[in-house]
Amino acid sequence: MADREFEIGGINHLALVCSDMRRTVDFYTNVLGMPLIKTVELPDGMGQHFFFDCGGGNALAFFWFPGAPEKVPGVTHPGAMPGFGDIASAVASMNHVAFQIPVDKFHEYRERLKAKGVEVGRVLFHDDSPSTIATRMHDGVYVGSLYFFDPDGILLEFAAWTRAFTPEDVRHEPAAPAAQATAKA
Repeated sequence: MADREFEIGGINHLALVCSDMRRTVDFYTNVLGMPLIKTVELPDGMGQHFFFDCGGGNALAFFWFPGAPEKVPGVTHPGAMPGFGDIASAVASMNHVAFQIPVDKFHEYRERLKAKGVEVGRVLFHDDSPSTIATRMHDGVYVGSLYFFDPDGILLEFAAWTRAFTPEDVRHEPAAPAAQATAKA
């Protein structure tokens, strides 16, 4: 958009933390097919920082820090896939990463992941119903999703927009903590 203050052209890279860089490289290159495009050995034995091409000029990066704190489901990341339990995670955590796929590939990609030993959820369609989830495609669906975990428990999603958004899609007031909402009243 020409009237934006900053010329943001997308996500350059999203940097996550892994517990085992070798296992992470294996998963993202051999299971998901993302080429490893840059590796960095951090100074003073701080660890490593590796980058994967995830398409569209975007990259997914991982840090490996020796002695990094352990992950905590429900804090550092969701403890379950959507539809299978609590998906909440802590403020400033990274809840999940969604990769754009063609809308007609959900079932094919689900079977490919299963064949590679990846635990996957069912294909979900998100709509504006009270549950926000439909089990079949219909005119009110705005995105399709397939969720799965990487070896460190990072929640990943294959996603595809199914329709164009309109001004009517932005109709909810942003939530604020109860103390802030009371103070403004």
